[in-house]
Amino acid sequence: MILVRQEIGDVLRDFRLQKGHTLRQVSGKASVALGYLSEVERGQKEASSEILAAVAEALDVPISAIMREVGERISVLEGLHSLSDVVPDDLASLGDEVPAPELSLR
Repeated sequence: MILVRQEIGDVLRDFRLQKGHTLRQVSGKASVALGYLSEVERGQKEASSEILAAVAEALDVPISAIMREVGERISVLEGLHSLSDVVPDDLASLGDEVPAPELSLR
């Protein structure tokens, strides 16, 4: 069974180590208890979106980069080599019927 919390913890740890930061440095900058962040990195605790955002900011890494890496790792574990190759059947059957969303720059 794939545990998303384990993958999130692994990705957070990998980014922290790539940046050369200690757990203590990141927990202090993110205002997250050292023990709690350690448990998150080990996949023992679920990280709330607020904690993920605080840790991402402390690491100076966009949260989208963290979540993208988590998604890629999960897709590998599921045996799906690329997320772009996977389209749910209910969406694939729609074909060109789905209009492109309109984006506003306001």
